[in-house]
Amino acid sequence: MQGSIVKANCGDSQLIHFLQEKLKLSTNAIAIALRHCEQDPGPLPMILWQYGLVSLEELDQIFDWLES
Repeated sequence: MQGSIVKANCGDSQLIHFLQEKLKLSTNAIAIALRHCEQDPGPLPMILWQYGLVSLEELDQIFDWLES
């Protein structure tokens, strides 16, 4: 899981594409998370979850995708 979290940085365009295409997150939701990520760096999936932009089930899907 440690390598997955490193891959899940804020500028990861593949992750952002996954969020938009598979989880159907809005551009606005992703933009909010990216702004928070700039202010308080951390793994993007965790920021999305902390701010209520993804559910726990969606967070699991993100980590499953990152591990694949």
